[in-house]
Amino acid sequence: MSQQTGQTHGVAFVGSGSAKLETALSNVQLAKIVDTSDEWIATRTGIRQRHIAGPGDSVRSLGAEAAASAIASANLQPTDIDLILLATSTPDDLFGSACQIQHEIGASRAVAFDITAACSGFVFALVTAAQFIRTGAYRNVVVIGADLLSRLTDWRDRRTCVLFGDGAGAIVMQRCEGESDHLLSFDLRSDGTLNDCLNAAYEHESVTLAGDITVQKGHFSPVTMNGREVYRFAVKRVPEVIEKALFHAGLSTKDIDWLILHQANQRILDAVATRLKIPSEQVVSNMAKHGNTDAASIPIALDEWVRSGKIKNGDTLALSGFGAGLSWGAAILKWGQ
Repeated sequence: MSQQTGQTHGVAFVGSGSAKLETALSNVQLAKIVDTSDEWIATRTGIRQRHIAGPGDSVRSLGAEAAASAIASANLQPTDIDLILLATSTPDDLFGSACQIQHEIGASRAVAFDITAACSGFVFALVTAAQFIRTGAYRNVVVIGADLLSRLTDWRDRRTCVLFGDGAGAIVMQRCEGESDHLLSFDLRSDGTLNDCLNAAYEHESVTLAGDITVQKGHFSPVTMNGREVYRFAVKRVPEVIEKALFHAGLSTKDIDWLILHQANQRILDAVATRLKIPSEQVVSNMAKHGNTDAASIPIALDEWVRSGKIKNGDTLALSGFGAGLSWGAAILKWGQ
């Protein structure tokens, strides 16, 4: 599904924020848990460490911290927010954590709900938020990406445990009147035939209730991944979806100031940038210190680059998330009001 601009109301991107986690697990420390090494991990992934949520941390607390920071940077109050969208695969409550965050930050006027699309979740949530803004339904929307993948990691599986970390990031999107619209285009895709390449599946056994009536009782398994297939999928589909989104916007890769991809693997970032002919200095990468934080990776990276002054008002950004589903998507936007 893709769409161009030309709606009644425009969208502006007016604030960003992220949560700060104190505990970092280095590759050297991880090598004491599983058979791996700092060199092996860094060479193949670009990751040097990942942050791990502590006993007092949760999707609620980290998401609330990121959202509050983004709201403050937009010079708004929590009561100004009309809608909160939380992209997460690891909610504190399977019935949803967005309402918990709404209460935590005091956004008493806001509607709140979760979106689950794994590593594509933040881009999917951003595009969803834009539809509410463009129809005039809401003015101020907070989009959060927050995940605690340490909950779903098998720390004995070196194929996956070296990749994942915890975190949360958020942005504020705002309705703007007139001709201005800073969401220039988007393109979203899904392919369920590749679903078995990346999973955190529900495992169960049948329990008899009465007679021949049974129910399923079980739990969600740790993340499993076919790394080779996910890599092939990403380096092929991500450049395609970005190029399609750019085409819808009437732009080319030369118009991009910053490429912000889901922080899955440095090799994927490098391969995508090479195919798109985007210089490495315009590719945002912070996975060395954060690892793969699922739906949180794009907003965390975006916030870090905004706060460092690298991303400036008026810069054109190409965002792309990709992962379980399999799903992928891209959004082309101008940062700021």
